[in-house]
Amino acid sequence: MQSLKELFRIGMGPSSSHTMGPRKAAEVFGGKFPHADQYQVTLYGSLAATGKGHCTDFAIIDVLGNQKTQIIWNPEVCLPFHPNGMLFKALNADGKLLGEWTVFSVGGGALREESTVAADSPVYPFTNFAEIITWAQSSGRPISDAAMEFEPHIADYLAEVWYTMKRAIEVGLNEEGVLRGGLHLQRKAYSFFAKARTLKAGANRTGLLSAYALAVSEQNAACGIVVTAPTCGSCGVVPAVLRYLQEELSCSDAHIIRALAVAGLIGNTAKRNGSISGAEVGCQGEIGVACAMASGAACSLLGGTPAQIEYAAEIGLEHFLGLTCDPVLGLVQIPCIERNAVAASRALMAAEYALLTDGLHRVSYDTVVKTMLVTGHDIPSLYRETSNGGLAKLV
Repeated sequence: MQSLKELFRIGMGPSSSHTMGPRKAAEVFGGKFPHADQYQVTLYGSLAATGKGHCTDFAIIDVLGNQKTQIIWNPEVCLPFHPNGMLFKALNADGKLLGEWTVFSVGGGALREESTVAADSPVYPFTNFAEIITWAQSSGRPISDAAMEFEPHIADYLAEVWYTMKRAIEVGLNEEGVLRGGLHLQRKAYSFFAKARTLKAGANRTGLLSAYALAVSEQNAACGIVVTAPTCGSCGVVPAVLRYLQEELSCSDAHIIRALAVAGLIGNTAKRNGSISGAEVGCQGEIGVACAMASGAACSLLGGTPAQIEYAAEIGLEHFLGLTCDPVLGLVQIPCIERNAVAASRALMAAEYALLTDGLHRVSYDTVVKTMLVTGHDIPSLYRETSNGGLAKLV
């Protein structure tokens, strides 16, 4: 598995696959052909179908230059390797081709060429979550130690991740008004937070979890700075659960960083053996995996054993299997923002459920990850981030 830095990426919303990935691709290609007089970028499949709502064109043009860059939208053509395909071309003043590059935004801000298996060399010896559990149980160490063992300096990066997550919550809680785009969607985080604080402790859990998740998700929709967890579209789930538990348990940032390590290992497993791309497997790969990450992290903070943590992650993902990705107008707003709040509450429930058991269960997290991938490929393409089906069509 790759570094947790490849999963938790800090950057501008609203979409890791549609904004962060294309922006990074533009930076790479522009670096190879800095003296080109013109750039032509063709977007295919899902990337073209919902790219305008996800600010894909803005992300690319902001890097390559407005006067030099032509964006070609080709949603009817889906390249075989992945729905989020891009073809970059560099041209001279006479229109002569200087070079071209076909690359894919495979989710979570990661890029991949068709001929490659992974973007970077693995830093972990594990191939699935069962191996991580075996490592923890045989060594008598917590799951989070696996991250610290194989990435000695990852705690410093996770501290930056947690700071960014907290910052997104604080900024989002203090913003009001209407989000950009054609839906005229009102921000709700401040209202939820204000109302939740009037309730007694215990009765305000749903309100606080929702407020924190909405705050981050609304910041993402407004092109603010967020952390992919595992994607921009699902970036509100993990920080909401961790912020709520930090307040409830009075735990330190050091404990939160360890919980983030657990969440990262859970997300990495899904990324390696399944997918975190809404265009490839639907929203189960985004919200479903985010819920699994938050469930496992919460269970670890609440004192769960490795087996219980794995069970919590399994529950978190299993009950989002088959979830479609059908953003209205191609914006990361409806139903995306609300789903973050619902998933945050469900994640904490999954952790508590697992803690009530001895950790034994029939279906493993690894099995659910494989099921998610198969299910995602069986879902018709119009329900995988094209905005041609489901809510996007009927609303």
